[in-house]
Amino acid sequence: MNLFSKHETRSQLTNGHHDADVLIERIGEWFRSPQGQSVWAAEKAITDQLISRLFGYHILQIGCHEEFSLIENSPVGHKVMFRPAWDKGSSNPVALGEELPVASDTVDVVVLHHALDFTEQRHRLLREATRILRPGGHMLIVGFNPASVWGITRFLRNRNRIPWSGKFISRARLNDWLQLLNLQLESTALGLYFPPSNITKVLTYASRIERFGAKMQLPFGGVYILQCVKQIVPITPIVPRWRPLRSGSLGVPAAENARVTIH
Repeated sequence: MNLFSKHETRSQLTNGHHDADVLIERIGEWFRSPQGQSVWAAEKAITDQLISRLFGYHILQIGCHEEFSLIENSPVGHKVMFRPAWDKGSSNPVALGEELPVASDTVDVVVLHHALDFTEQRHRLLREATRILRPGGHMLIVGFNPASVWGITRFLRNRNRIPWSGKFISRARLNDWLQLLNLQLESTALGLYFPPSNITKVLTYASRIERFGAKMQLPFGGVYILQCVKQIVPITPIVPRWRPLRSGSLGVPAAENARVTIH
């Protein structure tokens, strides 16, 4: 067992938040680029339709940058987005997605916006998101699809740049994780049919390409949106088995409603 001093522990926590904050800012910069804006528009067009049908008291978004909220148009009243580190210009609370300061079984809707693509602790983050989700609550997972032109391009680009530095997870693998966490997949939507190009002319026609891909239901969209629900585990009561009263070995019948007189 490793033992750390208070200084070392504080340093590790600070560095963890610092690294996550740097990553979030890099993701935010990419989403502000022309290519990122086109990706953002394609994702929001799909998630707005799904989120508008999800109700409750609390909705939480994890991942990407607080500037790019997928939950702003949600009918749920209480909307929460965490920051990985404190910023005087932000009013959002501070927390890491892998360590959420939220009580278990309390959130009605959880949205993971590329959160699993850009974390080294994917299983831990998914477990935390499942823990805080109430039974019967919904989770939306937005992720890059490796079985697409975007997934293939990832092997041809600089892995140190966003979004190619992310770890794209296949839908089949992610579905296995969901089953282990008792999350039932309800629907899958695909988007991001335009090629991963920075050419202005290509990005100009991105919205038209998206509408065509959605209409034709093409299977190779660069991003998937999985909607799943947290199942309620039934509790099976243990009923005791009562055995009938047997008579003794001497053949004396068991007395029922017998009166005993003490002299």
